[in-house]
Amino acid sequence: MNFGYVKVAAAVPRVKVANTKFNASEIEKQIIIAEGKGVQVVTFPELSITGYTCGDLFSQQLLLEEAEMALIQILNNTRQLDIISIVGMPVTLSGCLLNAAVVIQKGKVLGVVPKTYLPNYKEFYEKRWFTSATDVTDTSVRLCGQVVPMGQDLLFEAADVTFGIELCEDLWAPIPPSSALALQGAEIIFNLSADDECIGKHAYLRSLISQQSARCMVGYVFSSCGFGESTTDVVFAGNGLIYENGALLAESKRFSFDEQLVISEIDVEYLRSERRVNTTFSGCRSAQKSAPTRRIATEFVNSKPLNLTRQYAPHPFVPQGPTLNERCEEIFSIQTSGLAQRLLHTQAKSAVVGISGGLDSTLALLVCVRTFDKLGLSRKGIIGVTMPGFGTTDRTYTNALCLMNSLGITVREISIKEACLQHFKDINHDPTVHDVVYENSQARERTQLLMDIANQTWGMVVGTGDLSELALGWATYNGDHMSMYGVNGGVPKTLVKHLVKWVAENDMDTASRSTLLDIVDTPISPELIPADEHGNIKQITEDLVGPYELHDFFLHYFLRCGFRPAKIYFLAVRTFRGVYDEETIKKWLKTFCRRFFNQQFKRSCLPDGPKVGSISISPRGDWRMPSDASSELWLKEAEEL
Repeated sequence: MNFGYVKVAAAVPRVKVANTKFNASEIEKQIIIAEGKGVQVVTFPELSITGYTCGDLFSQQLLLEEAEMALIQILNNTRQLDIISIVGMPVTLSGCLLNAAVVIQKGKVLGVVPKTYLPNYKEFYEKRWFTSATDVTDTSVRLCGQVVPMGQDLLFEAADVTFGIELCEDLWAPIPPSSALALQGAEIIFNLSADDECIGKHAYLRSLISQQSARCMVGYVFSSCGFGESTTDVVFAGNGLIYENGALLAESKRFSFDEQLVISEIDVEYLRSERRVNTTFSGCRSAQKSAPTRRIATEFVNSKPLNLTRQYAPHPFVPQGPTLNERCEEIFSIQTSGLAQRLLHTQAKSAVVGISGGLDSTLALLVCVRTFDKLGLSRKGIIGVTMPGFGTTDRTYTNALCLMNSLGITVREISIKEACLQHFKDINHDPTVHDVVYENSQARERTQLLMDIANQTWGMVVGTGDLSELALGWATYNGDHMSMYGVNGGVPKTLVKHLVKWVAENDMDTASRSTLLDIVDTPISPELIPADEHGNIKQITEDLVGPYELHDFFLHYFLRCGFRPAKIYFLAVRTFRGVYDEETIKKWLKTFCRRFFNQQFKRSCLPDGPKVGSISISPRGDWRMPSDASSELWLKEAEEL
């Protein structure tokens, strides 16, 4: 299976202005290299056969004839190759000249797409030589002895993808041709360009491509002229850029003196999923009044083995790169703003939080502290309740007390042991049997205490459970599953850990920072089973349900992208190579599929809480699923991996 990936390339060849034979040879070399690397479609820069900067030489008959001869040379020398190539050249038509993209495969010209918008301002003079696609009525052109389709309305259909083409300035237009092409079915747009360089332009270009690929939900492959073009008045840096739905996949080195071939894989299956989910896309498609496109079939070729070169982050929910602090601040602010509005609306006099000394309750407490500070309320209005039970260890107990004291909130300590023992007696349960009754009784006792204290203090219980726990159903129904407002409900476990660490390093006094960093390093556990003989945590959550970094990876690609188990497994094996073996990944993927379906009933009655990232499992938000939906299809595929 290729899982919907289409391998594409943006080529930036060496060029000699007006030397068509040299340019054709360089194009051929890169086509052959791309074919050898499994590329299915490769695009070259604008007017790549002649060079973009020929100026008034474009009016020379010799240059135009030699450009066509150069294309014949390329066709002859690549006719045995499966790869689809898109080259730029001047094409004559009925007494006018077109700046065109020519699509070729296996010795045939499949179609010609002329440039629509011709820049004729500042350093650009294209209307001096070329005619816009909008000014010609012909729908075909004779080229290299073939009569082929021609026009701005062409879409090219390969076995795995439908793609369209625009040229340079077309992208900069208020309504680029690629917008219409995408609505008509194009999943990848190839842009043949000749963008010169000046200060700040490259950053603007990148933002333009990113925005267009995101708006149209397409892959976008951009190739621009490089070294060898005339530098009489401008310089070309040789930009090769590949984007997918707003995200940069690969780019060339700017100002390189050598030829470059930028390769990546665009996930067309993911793009199709995004379009199906996004009702605005289908709405725009039905509202579009433009003329229909003509579809050109490419030669059928056998699929090649998938050799994925693009990388996937092992922690897709965790902010990456130089904007790390800004992203963490934004996430924390979303949680804070959500809680602030709920406190003001309910006129609650206090916020009650159960503090275990673990990650989730710590983050919830930090959100409460930030919220009370921003509202100008005394931190004493935050009631932190630590409720040691049969499995509470000295480490978590000490951390809970130290953190509450250093933050200056109201501290309450209530042991649940006697109450639980009485409960076991009431229901005739043997307390030496450490089963689900033994565990869930403790969780429900703690929740009852928090709810009653909230009633006593005219307050509200702030929930601590996170997105990963809710996805797996790792919460006691009507126990820690319930609260009056769940500030962590949209935050996955890997992000909880990161946020607590970020707050510790950026917004805390020395005493609180030390405690927070120790909490980050504490093994994740519900602490419902007594500790071992050395007082250490005996019940490690990740030993029971699997590593949270794997489950968060599964969760992201299952919910956000709609991927099937086989594709998630394929990506996980590549991403976590050297960390988890294939059998381990398969084991926990099956656990994820089983628990995600079986535990939906808990998610169907979640308390309110803010969406923080790209996904939510609130029954009022992103995810609506029957509690009795069958997991058979997903488990069967996972079993057969």
